[in-house]
Amino acid sequence: MTTTTSERPVATRTGARRTTSAGRRRRVAVAAYAFVLPGFALYALIVLYPAVQTFLLSLRDWNIVPGQPSPWIGLANYVQAFGDPVFLRSLVNSAVYTVVTVPLQIVIGLGLAVLLDSKLPGRVFFRVVFYLPVVTSWVVVSLLFQYIFASGDGLANAVVVHILHLAPHNVAWLQSRWTGMAAISALGVWKGIGWSMLIFLAALTGVPRELHEAAALDGAGAWGRFRHVSLPAIRPATMVVIVLLIIGGFQVFISVLLMTQGGPSDSTQVPLTYMYDQAFSYYKFGYGSAISFTLTVLVLVLSAAQYAWNRSRNKES
Repeated sequence: MTTTTSERPVATRTGARRTTSAGRRRRVAVAAYAFVLPGFALYALIVLYPAVQTFLLSLRDWNIVPGQPSPWIGLANYVQAFGDPVFLRSLVNSAVYTVVTVPLQIVIGLGLAVLLDSKLPGRVFFRVVFYLPVVTSWVVVSLLFQYIFASGDGLANAVVVHILHLAPHNVAWLQSRWTGMAAISALGVWKGIGWSMLIFLAALTGVPRELHEAAALDGAGAWGRFRHVSLPAIRPATMVVIVLLIIGGFQVFISVLLMTQGGPSDSTQVPLTYMYDQAFSYYKFGYGSAISFTLTVLVLVLSAAQYAWNRSRNKES
């Protein structure tokens, strides 16, 4: 009897602790949901709802005239898109733009970040100068580069023809597919390196100096410390930069719209400019929505593939 009586308070206290712990977890969960709910509601209103409506719109032959029927055609717009040579060319152009601009922005941005992370005189001034293109309007810099790559006496022709003598006559940069894409890519790199530099600089600043000092005591030079200390430490930031730059590469729009208008003969179209033309020039809102949703799915697939690859790399290391 004595043993049974002494065990009851212990069991009662254990049950009370469990009840208190469960109640605390519920309160924490409620507080967490209370903080998340406003942001999620805004996200659902601004992102999820338009995405769902865009998908539903892509399944119809949408008629812009009020009161007129918009017949349900299922996946016909998607079938048309993947049989449309202009749309397929626009995907290739976006892929070329991404392949060209992403590595250059990473390499140049990382190089500038390494220089600005050192004891360089005037570091604050150079940070502002290199980041200034990032905060400049896309419209302004697109018109500026349109002037630079003008077919006549633009700055690019002055350098290529009269200074470097790489061409015998002026180049019509924006009048052909690949020179036009080169000009658009040059703008993308120039405007984006400041953003990459800022992310890399923040990551390099967070690398403990003790690691560099220990590597220097082991005889590692500047390149060795950068390769074996800095690069592994900033790998998470590098993956973020790669993912966001690739997403941005496939979403290029304003520079193409203002510099080449997708021409000549749709040769420099990218998915967003082609979608814009179909929806707002030819009023094919169903087809334009199908192009938009296809690009969204493509970007999501690429992002998921990069995320899976990054996780596998982290497990291996």
